[in-house]
Amino acid sequence: MSAVLHTQTRPEAENQAANQATASTANLNPATLRESFAAARSNGKRAKDAAESIGITEGQAIAAHAGSHGHALKTTPLKGPWVEILQALELCGPVMALTRNESTVHEKTGVYRNISAQGHMGLALSEDIDLRIFFSRWHAGFYVFEPANDPKNPASESLQFFDAHGVAVHKVFARLETDREAFRDVANQFADAGKAYTFTPAVPKDAPKPDSEIDAAALAQGWSQMKDTHEFFGLIGKAGAERQQAFRLVEGRFTQKAELTVVRKLLDEAAMDGTSIMVFVGSLGCIQIHTGPVKRIEPMVTPAAQWINVLDAGFNLHLREDMIKSAWLVEKPTSDGVVTSVEVFDGAGELMVMFFGARKPGTPELQAWRDIVARLPRLQTAA
Repeated sequence: MSAVLHTQTRPEAENQAANQATASTANLNPATLRESFAAARSNGKRAKDAAESIGITEGQAIAAHAGSHGHALKTTPLKGPWVEILQALELCGPVMALTRNESTVHEKTGVYRNISAQGHMGLALSEDIDLRIFFSRWHAGFYVFEPANDPKNPASESLQFFDAHGVAVHKVFARLETDREAFRDVANQFADAGKAYTFTPAVPKDAPKPDSEIDAAALAQGWSQMKDTHEFFGLIGKAGAERQQAFRLVEGRFTQKAELTVVRKLLDEAAMDGTSIMVFVGSLGCIQIHTGPVKRIEPMVTPAAQWINVLDAGFNLHLREDMIKSAWLVEKPTSDGVVTSVEVFDGAGELMVMFFGARKPGTPELQAWRDIVARLPRLQTAA
């Protein structure tokens, strides 16, 4: 199935981080940023968290490590066209594609094949690497080299792409089975050492219209007449409705709220009976899709977070369960019959993840997937 997940703007926390970054870095030079970032990383923080802990975005931290300096982390700016970089990756063999948002990380290992672009829209269509790409959001790219803490292990090598605010839209990591020489050849081919990328603060998103300004009857009528899931984004755009607002306005007919434990329950059910599912996770610049079964479902609780993880060969999902604030069971009419999704949102109203049953255009939805959805816990609303 080629359903497209349309992301919204970044959560307020990220908007605030971007604004803080401008203020806090106005008088800091790259050397100072490198020192502060290294100190944060030495405390065990991942790159994104380390950058935000010192008041900058991840893109700013990566950009500060370009050029000549004494730190182990080295980066080289890349030039586009971005689609040509992705096309060149096929010769590298298996790599790991990573797309994330504030709460959820989606990792797939495979070969970049069948990469195309039409205007600012791009596609990667292979069994393992399945992407919907919004190149208009791709502002900066870097080759990133970082030695492993244990010198016996290979260094981390990656291509990392950021939006205009320094938020990662997509990353590609070399793995053990990657042709590292070919990977570096791609980096060298598109290197632009003199490029100095800068990032700007994000503008907070507009508040949704009041329900009273939405024609709920027209929304429901248009919903009932959909022939393809791709029509949904145009439908809510025409109505002027925010995604969850649209769900709420047709609740009981096409949508129903689920309990916040729905992700864990869904993954456990799919793993138990082997049903192939589709898992969509998006940044502002890329949607990454897994299609297939899930097997190893592992929860993890730390002092700072509660995670649910899929740890399968070729596919990893890491989702912050403690950030789930709402979840919906959604039915959309199509020419192939009803298509059912489970859509999960964080406290800022941002879409964390979407789940579907595995299907291709022209075929009905899997009954096994419908059976899983039927068993998911609904949120009991007051009469």
